[in-house]
Parts: sequence; structure tokens; C-alpha cells
Amino acid sequence: MKKITKKITTILALAFVAPLILTACGQSGQSGQSLTGEIKIDGSSTVFPITEAVAEEFTAQNPDIKIPVGVSGTGGGFKKFAVGETDITNASRPIKAEEAKMAEENGIEYIEYTVAYDGITIVVNKENTWVKNLTAEELKMIWEPDSKVTTWKDIRPEWPNDDIKFYAPGTDSGTFDYFTEEINGKSGSIRQDFTGSEDDNVLVQGIAGDKNAIGFFGFAYYEENMNKLNLVAVNDVKPSLDTIKDGSYTPLSRPLFIYVNNKSLDKPEINAFVKFYLENAKVLAKEVGYIPLPDNMYTDQLNLLK
Repeated sequence: MKKITKKITTILALAFVAPLILTACGQSGQSGQSLTGEIKIDGSSTVFPITEAVAEEFTAQNPDIKIPVGVSGTGGGFKKFAVGETDITNASRPIKAEEAKMAEENGIEYIEYTVAYDGITIVVNKENTWVKNLTAEELKMIWEPDSKVTTWKDIRPEWPNDDIKFYAPGTDSGTFDYFTEEINGKSGSIRQDFTGSEDDNVLVQGIAGDKNAIGFFGFAYYEENMNKLNLVAVNDVKPSLDTIKDGSYTPLSRPLFIYVNNKSLDKPEINAFVKFYLENAKVLAKEVGYIPLPDNMYTDQLNLLK
């Protein structure tokens, strides 16, 4: 993941050009007939808003296609994908070696597509007026497995002596994996007394309802709920479209992916959907609060699809 972080910093520094106009493609198969069928998608709650937006635009043009999009977390999504239960899985981290092995054992070959960038966002309750910034070292002190932090005063002596309530994505979440690796040095390494959920909306509700709560999730969910939550800077840099794009929001900027079953791509409706996704991800990612890739990266991936 350290190599990925360095790569992100380089890629995100590239210039972005004007937004693409949504491409009216995929309305019919190669035979000219209307597309029909079902495209099964599951996985990351972080990637869900982009995929859901793409699915809505695609089905508006192809009303005979059904696209249910599940939210079982990145890990849960890979479990289904690796046994052929889904055509596409959303992922907020790369596939793990054991997940790739399971897919191979089940004859599942796949292609990884990067669709956008995101910044994992630290948030506190709206009534919390003291936590404006945390260093990466303080985040580690808070979230490491043997953490002694139970009150705000344990972090900085001038802060209140009130018990903290901890909220974090569930262990099947790619956000959980990425955060724990970048902050604590090992994927899955974290204190145990937190409330977890693969559904980021549950975390939003929990933090918004408790003055002494702290938690983290994808930037898009903060943007949707900024009236309920306060944003916390990391190392004096707040996540934003600009700081995630230029790589200055570190170490919590990351790529977002979809994985597509190769056999599924033989179906015209799925091939058309993935093509539509890559052609329109730049516009739709920005609409739901994520950072689009540079144009050439989408073009390269479209060529890979062909």
C-alpha cells in the first residue's frame, strides 16, 4: 500500500481537463437490439455512490436492464465475486492475495479498473469545538490496538476529560483495511472498543448523535453530511477535491476500483455497462464527491476493455 500511496501522489498531481459530457452509449448491443438482462454488483460502500450513479444513468437509457448494487463492504464483495455470485465488485482497496487465490481456484478471471480517487476523512460531532487537527501520530495513538486513549484529555491535556466514543468501518470494509495499514502499520490492526459498520450511513448517524464521537469514512459521505459533522484536518491539511487531487492530503488519499469478471464481459449488456462506466466516471465521480482520474487513464482503461 505504501507503493500505491507514492503512485497516487504522482498521479494526482497531473492536471485535470474540463468535464466530459455524459456519453449516450450502450443503448443497444452489437446486433442493434435493445439490451436486456441483469448486472449483479456488490462490495464497497465507498465506491457505491459512483457505481449507483452510473447504474442510474445507464438504466435510464436501457430500461430493460436491472442493476442491483449491494453494499457488503470490500471484503464481503470479494467473497461473492471470487465464487462467481457477482459480475462486478466495488472495492476501496486492491484485491488481497488470498482473495485472488480464491478467485483462481474457482476459475474466476478478472480485470481491475481504477475509477476515481478518495480521501479517508476524519470527522467529529458538530458540537465538538476543540478537535480541529490531528497528526498522523495522534491518529495512531487513538486507534492502535493497545491504545491507552479513552478521553480527549489523553490526546492533548487542554482537551475535555470526557470519554470518547469510537466509530469505524467494519472489518470487511476496504476503508478499514486502508486506514489501519496507513495509520497503524498493519491491515486490520486496531483497538477493539469501536462501533463498526460496512454501511457508512450508520457511522454518520452514530457520530452525529454523540458529542464525544469520532470516526472516519470516505470523503463523499462527509460532503453529503457536512451540516451534521465537523471535518478534522490531518497533519494540518483538510481533505478536499484539491488536496486529494494534488496529493497533499496524505497519508489518507487512495484509489477506488471496480473488478469485472472476464466471463461476464462476454455479455453485451455488461460490456456496454463497463464501457459506459469508464466513459462517464469523470463526470459522475465529481458529482458524488470523488476525484476523477486524468483523461488518459480512462482512455487507457477503455483500450484495455476493448
